[in-house]
Formats: sequence, structure tokens, C-alpha cells
Amino acid sequence: MVTVVSRSRWHTINSFKRHTTLEVHNPEGGEDEISNLPDSILLHILSYLPTRDVVGTCILSTRWKNLWTCVENIDFDDSFLYSSRVFGYPMKVTSFMHLVHRFLQLREKSVIKKFRLSCRVCFSASHVCSWLSTVIRHNVQDLDLCLFVEEPFMLLQCVSSCKTLTSLKLEMNCVLELPTSTYFPFLKILHLCLVTFRDDSSTQRLLSSCPMLQELAILDCEWMNLKQVAISISSLKSLIIDDLPFFGSTDDLNGCKIKIDAENLTFFKYSGYLSNEICLYSISSSANASIHIPILYEKRNQIAFRAVELFRGLHKISAARISSRAIESLFIADIEKDRLPVFYSLTHLELSMELENHSIGPLMELLQCLPKLQSLHFSEMTGA
Repeated sequence: MVTVVSRSRWHTINSFKRHTTLEVHNPEGGEDEISNLPDSILLHILSYLPTRDVVGTCILSTRWKNLWTCVENIDFDDSFLYSSRVFGYPMKVTSFMHLVHRFLQLREKSVIKKFRLSCRVCFSASHVCSWLSTVIRHNVQDLDLCLFVEEPFMLLQCVSSCKTLTSLKLEMNCVLELPTSTYFPFLKILHLCLVTFRDDSSTQRLLSSCPMLQELAILDCEWMNLKQVAISISSLKSLIIDDLPFFGSTDDLNGCKIKIDAENLTFFKYSGYLSNEICLYSISSSANASIHIPILYEKRNQIAFRAVELFRGLHKISAARISSRAIESLFIADIEKDRLPVFYSLTHLELSMELENHSIGPLMELLQCLPKLQSLHFSEMTGA
């Protein structure tokens, strides 16, 4: 995951690093300006540093000795094992695991607002489960897990029933197992990346367990075990489904039927080859949509039918961003002409395309379906 930090914040962080370096090497032992700041300011600065660097501040002075134990945003990423060296040798996996364990052990009762854990090298199910149990006891609000694991991973019961959790992001290249009882009472953000769904019932249980969910992102997940699921969440405002890249066989686009019923949805984004069938119901007239459908020529008729079905569900939207390939897929010559609805609410259209001879015809046909259009904007989209 990428965190965007403003230039002013980077200046503050770099200033912090310069001042702490001066303090460590100050032969007269004079106190620097940074150490005179209130704890709340220092903790805010530390929240933008990697957690292993935050722990390192305890050696600076008595003022810093225990400050790190109160940092509320924690980020452990084992990717530094690739580059970190101790006496010329790569840092051991056990060192990383010990760092995480000791850090959580010494935090006592302080609150953890955000906890991010990335284990690409040193994954251990028992250790990860132990760490998560500790984090949950600290009333975590934002949980972000990136786990590269070969075996199915079981999400802990304590995580799925945590009453303080408002954001959950899971990136794992494995089957996601769920406890029998799954319920996220206050979850507002759910991101799933690279996850392989086990079956219809467990996936449906997950999607139906978030009564307050506002943002759902399903990115490059594997649906091959599923036949039909429903995303029916009245509180949902943003939905992103990314089915790119395509690694399947061109002979098998059966996929899963995904029914979406979200009356308060204001933003919908889909990118993919429509290997799964997307059916939308009750979409708000104030919703915006972004659609990118690359053409898979071997299955272009099947994709065209599904593209039309997708756009039928979007007929009430007020604004849209559509790629050139998506437009072409709507107007395949082998499909009957009168298949698209009239978009009476759509007033703004952004087309990520270059005007070429083969795209003029489909564009003109699309514009005939937009009687209320007020603005038309052309932009670029890589791979569109």
C-alpha cells in the first residue's frame, strides 16, 4: 500500500531526522529543539516513520526512552530484510519477528489506532495470529494485512467480531477462511486484494456481515470457486471491482454472477474482462461510474452481452468515465442494435480514448443514448 505524504510533512520528518542525528552526536549533550516539543507533536511526527525507526528513538535520550510505546500508528514491513544488514550479513527473519513481538509486548495498555503488517518473507501463522490477538485487545481501528502465504489463512474470530474495527484491508495470495460466526458491526472500509474466495456461502457471509460498510474494494481476487454472490449493502457508497490482469483461459468465461444492490452507491468502478457477470440494481441517480473493459477478441460477443447488461444497470448515473475498449464492446456488429437504454440522468461524460476510424461509429451510437449530456471530455488511459 502507498501512503501519500505532503511536502510540508516530509519537511517535518526530515527535520526530525536531522535534529535527532545532531542530538546523538552532540558532544556537549545539549538538548535540541525537537525534544522540547509536546508529546502530542512528537508522536504525530513519529507516526509517519517506519516502526523500526520509531523504536530506535529510545536510545536518543531519557526524553525519548518510552515515547515510542505511545505511538498509535504501527507499520511493520519485513521487506527491509532484503536490504538491511548487520555486520555485513542480511538481517535474520527471527530478528524481525522478535521486533514485532517485543514491540507489542511492551505497549501495555496504550491504544493502537492503525496496525499494518506486511509479511512477504517471514510469515508464520501462529505468530501472526498471536500478534493480531494482541492488537485487537488494544482497540485497533484500522487493520491492514499483507500476507504472502501458501496455505489457506483463517481470519481470527476476535478480528471478525472486533467492535472498534472500522477499516480492514487484506492482501493475501491464498484462500481466505472465515470463522462460522462473522460479523463486523462498525466496519466502514473493506479492501480485499489477491484473495481467493472459498465458496459461495463463506463469501456471502463476509459480504453480509458489514451493516455499516461504506467502501468496498475487490482487487484482482480469484472468483473461480464461486457461482453467485450478492453485494446488498444499503450503506455502501463506493464499490471498486478490479478483475485485471486476466490469467484465465479464453475458453472459460463462465465466472461468477455478482448481484449488486446498493441504493446509496455514489461511486462504482469496474476494470476487467467481464469474466464475471455484473448485475446492478437500484443504483442512485447521483452515482458516478468508471468502466474499463479491454477487448478479448476470442470472446468478444460474450463480453459484449455482459457489457450491455452492466450498462443497463447504470442507466440512472449522472456522470461516467469510459474507456474506448468499453465503448467498442457495447457496439459489436454481431449484437442487435437496440440493446442500450437511454441515459436520461447522465450529464457529464469523460472518454479515455483516442479518436480513430474504428472508434467513431461506436462513439456516435453511444452519444445518441445521452439526450441530457452537457459536457464531454477526452482524456488518456493507459491500456484503454
